[in-house]
Parts: sequence; C-alpha cells; structure tokens
Amino acid sequence: MPSPSPLEHLAAVVAELERAPLDGAALRALGDGDLLALTDLGAAARRLLDARTSLVAGELARRSRPELAHDGLAQRLGHRTVEELVRVTTGESRRDVATAVNAGRLLLSGEASADSTGDDVAGSRLDAPSFLAPAIAAVRTGDVSVAALEAMRSGLGEPNERVPATALTAACEQLVEVAQQLDVDRLHRFARSLRESLDAEAIADRERAQREARSFRLTTLPDGMTRASWLLDPESAAHVRDLVDRATSPKRRAVEFSDPSEADKAARIADDERTPEQYASDALLHLLIAGADADSSMMLGTGAPSVRVLVTARDLLTGEGSGSFEAAVGAPDGTAVALPTVQRLLCGGTQTPILLSSTGQPLDVGRSQRLFTARQRVALAARDGGCRWPGCERPPSWCEAHHIDEWLRDEGRTDVDVGVLLCRHHHLLLHDQGWRVVKATPQSGVVQSGVVQPGFDLVPPTIVDPEQRPRSLPSRSREWQRALAS
Repeated sequence: MPSPSPLEHLAAVVAELERAPLDGAALRALGDGDLLALTDLGAAARRLLDARTSLVAGELARRSRPELAHDGLAQRLGHRTVEELVRVTTGESRRDVATAVNAGRLLLSGEASADSTGDDVAGSRLDAPSFLAPAIAAVRTGDVSVAALEAMRSGLGEPNERVPATALTAACEQLVEVAQQLDVDRLHRFARSLRESLDAEAIADRERAQREARSFRLTTLPDGMTRASWLLDPESAAHVRDLVDRATSPKRRAVEFSDPSEADKAARIADDERTPEQYASDALLHLLIAGADADSSMMLGTGAPSVRVLVTARDLLTGEGSGSFEAAVGAPDGTAVALPTVQRLLCGGTQTPILLSSTGQPLDVGRSQRLFTARQRVALAARDGGCRWPGCERPPSWCEAHHIDEWLRDEGRTDVDVGVLLCRHHHLLLHDQGWRVVKATPQSGVVQSGVVQPGFDLVPPTIVDPEQRPRSLPSRSREWQRALAS
C-alpha cells in the first residue's frame, strides 16, 4: 500500500485536529503533570507542523525565484515576492513569514530540484551554510523549532578567515543541545556570545552594524495619532534609558530621600495623574524642545521646533470651531486641532499663526510683537523661576510663555507683566480644561521702588470649583523674591 503524499498526510492531521474539541472544562480536570505533558506535546506538534509549513514555503520560494521573472509562481498570481504570497495565503505577520521562507530555503538546501517536465532546473539548487547542518537536521526531526533555527543562523553569522566553518559547526552542535531549554531570544543571545567568544573582532563588527542600523521614523496613523519608531543601538539606548528612568523612577517605585525637598518632589511626581509612559513621553518631548531652543544652530537651524497653525480669525474671535497644523516644511497633512489647542499653541512663540478671513485670504502670518522675545523670556524666567502652576517644579527652559490676555480675542499685549511661564503639561491643561490666569488684585501684589508689582492668580473652571475661587501663583525665583523683599 503506497504511503500517503505530503498533502494527504497534512490533510489527515488537520482533520484530526478539527475533530478534537476545544474543551476548557476537560483541561481543568487534568492534573498538573498531565497539563504540563500536554503542553510539551503541543509544542512538539507545532515544531513538526512549522517545519513542514516552512518546507512548503521554501518550495514556493524555489518556484518564485527572481530569475524566473514573470514566470515565477508568486509573480503569476500577482504578488511581487514569495513572502507576499505566503503572507496573503496564511494571514501571518511579515516577520513570521520571512522566518518560514528563510527556514524553508535552508531545509531544502542541497536538494537538486526539477521542473514539471522532470528536467533539472538551472540555478534551483539551494545551498545552506554547511555549519548549520546539525540545526537543520534537528528541525526536520522536530527537536528544534523553525524560529530557533533562524536564531542560531543569525546569531552565529558567517564563517570568515578568523572563524572557519568547522568552529561554527561545533558551536551549532552546542546550540542544538540547549535549544529546548532556552526560548528563542535567549538562544539568539547565546549564539551571538558563542560567536563573539570565537572572534573578538565580531564584537566591534556587531557594534558597527547596530550603529548603522539605527533609525527614527514618524508614521501618522489613521486616527490622527503619530507613532514614533526609534531603533537604537545599545550605546544610544543606554543614554535614553537613563533619561527615562530618571524622569519616571518616582512614578514606578518608592524611593527614600534624606532631603525633605527631594522627598516632596518625588511625592508630587508619584501623585501626578499621568502614567509612567505618558510622563516619559512628555519628558522626552521637553528635552527635545529645550535642547533645540538652547543651541540648535549646528544641526537644526535656530530656534525651537516651528509648526504652522492655520485658523480662521472668526473662530479665534468667537471661541468656536477648530484649526489645523502642519510641519513648517513639507505638505500639510490636514490634521484637525481643537480650538483650545490652537489658542495654547499661539501662546508659545514657536508656532506661526496663519489667520484666515471668511474669504480664505490670510490676514496675518505672525507678528514679532505677538511673540515674547528672547529678552522677555529671560525676564520671565528671572521673575517666575519656572512653571508658576502650584506644585510644579519645571525649570524655565521647559516652559512656554502664556498670554493671560489672548492676543486676538482680548487684544492682549506681549508684555512681561501680562505673561506667565507654564510648562507644556500645565499650559495644555489650562487651555483644554478652562482654567484662567488673571492678575491678582493690587493688594495681593508686592511693592518695588514704589511701584506695585502685580501677582497672578489661577482661576479654576466651575467643574473643579463652582465658586471659582482664585489660587495664588507665587514666583519660584528665590532671587526675584529677595529682590522684591529688599
């Protein structure tokens, strides 16, 4: 009786799995030992099935190899590559498909293939590195997974004049022995360490390759959010991780401080309503903006990041509607922006307002008198000492200048006595939640050289305080307070 074909064999396996019920109650009735044994059996079955699936993917790759051009199988079916064909057919991710196709090529290595006429196909022989033979044999028997094979291949690298193939073969045999005790990530790290133990120069090569692989990419998502994909080499990641840890450590764990002021600061950070991830995002953004604003002429030009804010004059006057913004260079992306956000951005001085009339004509493309000048910001920093919001300790370099009288709606001036420093988080909170900063009454101000220097009060929205009782915004500048006191 002839043995079943690969297609018949896999079809029988799938049919058997379909007949087996997915019964959670039956699993709960198993003892711990039986449940663990079932886990091992499931992993073994998956390794065997993945090996056969990869073998199929390798044959699809052979029939879709580039030299066949439009006669290749994937190309005839309308796909650019075999990976695309497999991804569309199986619904798997790009990464999993790439792993399966690469493993399939390795599993088929050394086999001379023939076309449908039975003739040998020129160039169809797929050769794998000889040192991977122990791992390939283990995948065929189901002892090692397809993902583990890829981890060993990428971790060991290629032989060279310093590390011959025989040395890598011995390393591969060692990896096969421990593969079932290690997950794929740890197996890859072990493979890389074996290679580096054989070749000290491989460490420098790896660092150079990782450095060259660094990248940063912004992707606008359909919902208007933007995803930042930042691939960092280990050295760069160490710097970023240290900054993130320093910014968020009070949010993530309890820290003992001998200095009461540090303990108070940690308590405020820990009580902040933002999650550690949100806190880290805000901290990195502040660092980027502050760094660009401090000294960016060598790389980024001068000044902090600039964006254009498009808004109609009518919407600003009536307080209704919305705006949009775009990067200062490049085509607009049409992202809608809520009016409170527009009003907050127009306070900052790093945005160019483009006011549009009802006919669509631009009325104003920014005025130097609207923005706080560098000298005015120095004065604000000296007077306020940082963000004036109660309990906030952000320094002046992390703050934006807020007009307490809005520039267009209230015909506000850009004078130091009607400006106040707020960090971006509290500036956003003020505009989005309806808080207001007002001049305090003359009685609550201080007198310097016979002139009253008015203070500032923070007026909460009615949802926070129905009576909207003002809250004092004292300066955090010790020198300023001493100067006034003297």
